[in-house]
Amino acid sequence: MTAPILYVDCSEVKDGCLDQAKETMTRLADFVAANEPELLTYAVYFNPEGTRMTVVHMHADASTLDFHMQVAGPRFAAMAPFIKLLSINVYGEVGDALIERLREKARALGTGVVRVHGLHAGFAFTQA
Repeated sequence: MTAPILYVDCSEVKDGCLDQAKETMTRLADFVAANEPELLTYAVYFNPEGTRMTVVHMHADASTLDFHMQVAGPRFAAMAPFIKLLSINVYGEVGDALIERLREKARALGTGVVRVHGLHAGFAFTQA
């Protein structure tokens, strides 16, 4: 069984940029929904103060995260004026090439660090 991949990134919203960040992320989420039918979940959260943004997506396997980076990756730069990426955490096994692509994203959008967490125990329910 291929284990699912959970992706979580956290960013600081730059002063005065909350509305632009929300608008840009809404456009990105709409694009992802239209172009990545195998993505299980894609969600954007802002804290009540509007100073932090968290993006969470769930993938059936590493190939859909890789596909996301290929398809949506060129659109990430639109966020650079509005956020500073602080961290990317990936839960599940991904290859070195994908980790490097995530590091490139982190460098392009901030000074964030990429951490990969291997699965120790658990299970995933899937629909047949």
